[in-house]
Amino acid sequence: MNRTGDLYMNRIAFAVKSALGLAMLVPPSLTLADTASDAIDEIVVTGIRKSLDVSLDVKRNSTELTEVVTAEDIGKMPDKNVADSLARLPGITTSAAGANEGGFDENDRVSMRGTNPSLTQTLVNGHGVAAGDWFVLDQVQTVGRSVSYTLLPSEIVSKVVVEKSSSASLVEGGVAGSVDIITRKPLDFSKPFTLEASAGAVYSDLPSKTDGQYSALGNFKNDAGNFGVMVQLFSETRDLRRDGVEILGYDTIAKLSPIAIAHPDLSQVQYPTEIGAAFFTQRRERNGGLADVEFKPTDDLTVDLSAFSSRLIASNYNRNYLLWSTHFVNSGQGQAPDPGYVVQENTLTKANFTAVPGTFYGVYDQISRPDETATANFVNLDTNWNASSALSFLGQVGYSWGDGKTPNQDVSETQPGLGSGAGYQLNGLGSAPNFNLGNTNNTTPRPGGVPVSFGWIFGAGDIDVKDTEKWAKIDSDYKIDNGAWKDLKFGVRYEGHDRTSPTGFAQGPLNTSPSAYPTTFSNYPSNFNTFGGNIPTGIWYWTPAQLAAYDSPANVNRNPITREYYQYLFAVHEKDTAAFVQADFKGDNWAANAGVRFVHTQEDAISYTQVAANTPGAITTSAFGPFAGLEREHNYNDVLPSANLKLDLAPDLVARFAASETMTRADYSALAGFTNLTPPTPCPPGVAPSLTGCGIGSGTGGNPDLKPIRSTNLDAGLEWYFAKHSLLSATAFYMDLRNYIGYGSEIKNYVTFNSQFNGQQVPYNLSVPINAKGRVDGIEFAYQQAFTENFGFVGNYTYADGKQTSDVQPTLTGAPGDDRLVGTSKNTYNVSGYFENKMFNARIGYTYRSAFYSGLDRSTAFTQDSIGTLSASLGYTMNDHFQITFDAMNLNNPTLKYYALNQDQPRAFYKNGSQYYLNFRFKL
Repeated sequence: MNRTGDLYMNRIAFAVKSALGLAMLVPPSLTLADTASDAIDEIVVTGIRKSLDVSLDVKRNSTELTEVVTAEDIGKMPDKNVADSLARLPGITTSAAGANEGGFDENDRVSMRGTNPSLTQTLVNGHGVAAGDWFVLDQVQTVGRSVSYTLLPSEIVSKVVVEKSSSASLVEGGVAGSVDIITRKPLDFSKPFTLEASAGAVYSDLPSKTDGQYSALGNFKNDAGNFGVMVQLFSETRDLRRDGVEILGYDTIAKLSPIAIAHPDLSQVQYPTEIGAAFFTQRRERNGGLADVEFKPTDDLTVDLSAFSSRLIASNYNRNYLLWSTHFVNSGQGQAPDPGYVVQENTLTKANFTAVPGTFYGVYDQISRPDETATANFVNLDTNWNASSALSFLGQVGYSWGDGKTPNQDVSETQPGLGSGAGYQLNGLGSAPNFNLGNTNNTTPRPGGVPVSFGWIFGAGDIDVKDTEKWAKIDSDYKIDNGAWKDLKFGVRYEGHDRTSPTGFAQGPLNTSPSAYPTTFSNYPSNFNTFGGNIPTGIWYWTPAQLAAYDSPANVNRNPITREYYQYLFAVHEKDTAAFVQADFKGDNWAANAGVRFVHTQEDAISYTQVAANTPGAITTSAFGPFAGLEREHNYNDVLPSANLKLDLAPDLVARFAASETMTRADYSALAGFTNLTPPTPCPPGVAPSLTGCGIGSGTGGNPDLKPIRSTNLDAGLEWYFAKHSLLSATAFYMDLRNYIGYGSEIKNYVTFNSQFNGQQVPYNLSVPINAKGRVDGIEFAYQQAFTENFGFVGNYTYADGKQTSDVQPTLTGAPGDDRLVGTSKNTYNVSGYFENKMFNARIGYTYRSAFYSGLDRSTAFTQDSIGTLSASLGYTMNDHFQITFDAMNLNNPTLKYYALNQDQPRAFYKNGSQYYLNFRFKL
């Protein structure tokens, strides 16, 4: 290997494996402990049932609507990252992608109650965590506020607290709720010295590869129990393969285009832009650790310093062999389909195109990203001080940083199918589409000895999106104990957050001759999944090493100055201050809290757009033309009242009610996405500007004037703890969303310099994200029961109905627009059964999520169809020190399916295969 960060990775891996080696050298007399009943009982206490009991106790005693997942021993979390475990809670949904790159085999984002992941806040020990994304389009194009859970392995977790209702003392930022990941602390351990280690492997069946998975933890606590040090390390590698058939978008045959004139029934009909066979492979290497030092010099003072680092090296290679209909149909300006075409639901679902000499019918992209990485890091200091028996303080100060990097992309774009003709047929979601490039030979880059035509060399490089956050807070708790009024909480907090993309180039070719092509090639695997479609198979490709040699400095221009590309640059700077006051109450059969949080947001968003060369501050050294940053500053104030009430109606029956105002700031790309402006023709004297005439320009971009999303949330629930280890509950919820981020058109003014305007404010009609209104309502049901001391069941179901209720843009034909909220699945459920005794434990679980709208991709709707996944785990406890576990993920090998506005417009079909984990765990 020769890539940035290998030294870092090797050091982490070496440290973990060294710790494992030391663990395995412990004398047999210590490891093969007596398996007496008292030792076995201790093991049972930290098992599945105990974890479920702890979760139920926390939930029952909380005043707010709370869910808890606990993991008392390393590896006790049932899944491979925190998102996997959260997916099993009622009202929680997960997705396997950061944006619209399509799903993978590991859950990556978490959302709550029918909303998108950006409306759910993720905290670690009560503070935020800055993080990057590994995929280049998530880095610079769809840049959300959600955290990638691929950077957060389950090994670091003590428990995860999910707050579905808000209170004034909670950090603002989650409209739908918040997830707080609580890590382990040195003084929480019962023994003076603890050593835990895990060594294992994961086998992924689709790539047919096995990789190592290692973790280790060491903890020391002095005899006085007032000083402790914990160090935890992890090093986990995994190979992925994803087979896919993709439809990259849909275009429209223009109303007065030649095709529409010749075929009126095709006017304003949509057709697929490209249809391709996509073969994706990746190697993910996650390395990092957590360190914590805890000191309690007196009974009234505790100081805790924690530090975390996680780095994901995500080298990947995507190949996509495509029918290029957007080129030869060209919005109605190109070639019309042959007679016999089929139109369904205003979509051209079947078409053939007679061969026309000189026309390219295909395009083939090979994109290797050998150095893509994402990181998340933080350092935090907590100080707890009991100033008196009545007054206590929590001080917190910290800094977090992360980044997402794409240094280079090694790319080849060729154009197969010259003069070959083409055809396709969409098959809904029943099977992948059929497509062909006539009689083109796709198994070699030199069919008949003639090299495939050169197309282009594209791609972003020098991408380093930096995410940083700093915070400081003081929370106070004053015990009043005046009847039902128990205490008064109050506090202040400051947070500064920056998300910036300061560099980026768009590479281009220097040598377009096929003579530079690599001389050998490989082919798609013979078992590549076609998803029932009739598509090209055995497609040739060059290896990542060959692409790297092909994209040498002699062939590719990567000059960071002359190829600097404004569309990859942005910056968002925020300074947030907050203050709260909250009163807590408790009676014989009830508990409540009420309070208010005041939040001030100072926001500075910088997006970049093309300008005239004489514009002040313009950068004029780029081959793409002069550009400049457009800066907008805003200040927002939010008053967020909240109240929670818990009623113990009977010893086993609890009722809950909650009402709150919540807020989330808009996504970074929505605020500072790049802006393209086309200046208008000036209006003659006496003529008013109009959208279809003069005086108003056009463009696309972000919207730095977006206000924070605000919501009024109402909850009501009933919980019946009808037996030991058991619960039956129902909770209704409602969210009235204001300033929800939708898509629409908006008139905005920009200072314009060109031959017609010399620094004047000019109106532009921009297609941008806008503030709109929406609502979500639904109900959650949960059922959990231990049938015996060994067998039990956990299940839940959530119904959510979400709609955008204002500013829904109609379609081009004037039909009603798409009013779906991003992230709303009407139906989700989870069921799992478990068995556990003194030596064995087993669990099997199934998670289902119905279809949901994921947003726009290439200006076309992207909707994930319903998906269900099956997982299982087995564990064998040899004694107090050794345990063997086996976990199987995606056992049913699900097909991820996506569509646009309806199922007659498929967007993608993917398979990632199944994954099997075998681990040996040691504890001293």
